[in-house]
Amino acid sequence: MSEPQRLSAERDLYRDTWVRYLGYANEVGEAFRSLVPKAVVWLSYGVSSSYVLADAIDKGKKAGEVQGPEAGRSTRVTVAVVDTFVWQALASVAIPGFTINRVCAASLYVLGTATRWPLTVRKWTTTAVGLLTIPFIIHPIDRYSYVTMDRSVETKASRSSDCSNSQRELGPKPHLLLWNLLY
Repeated sequence: MSEPQRLSAERDLYRDTWVRYLGYANEVGEAFRSLVPKAVVWLSYGVSSSYVLADAIDKGKKAGEVQGPEAGRSTRVTVAVVDTFVWQALASVAIPGFTINRVCAASLYVLGTATRWPLTVRKWTTTAVGLLTIPFIIHPIDRYSYVTMDRSVETKASRSSDCSNSQRELGPKPHLLLWNLLY
């Protein structure tokens, strides 16, 4: 296989392309919450949740393609789907959405008590604060999600070398959640 073919074969659609940014839709929706109808915010959560589900299904398909005993195939697939879904739901939807929501709420409150700006200016400023916060929270939330899941359910991982080898073949792992509980 040529180098470009190998690189494209290793490229993860959900982590290495523009599709990854669909996972941030709910954060953008939360930033605009004070300016748009609630239905738009909920739609942004629908986009992010669809991204999470699609990534989980993709990782399940890749787990099914890994060479290994046929008897463990359904377990591998299930674990990959659930593990990816839980990690992505935390790191891409729940924690960032809550964080941006609280940053924007605090911003709107502080602007309302500390300034005499018109409501429209305060709302647009709050939206700008929310949007500017997104790049700063992504990596800390990812790290927090890894650490939290590692400490809560991944203690068995160190005892399972088969798990680590299988997951390495899947590419960058979001995490090893249920896999470690089952092996």
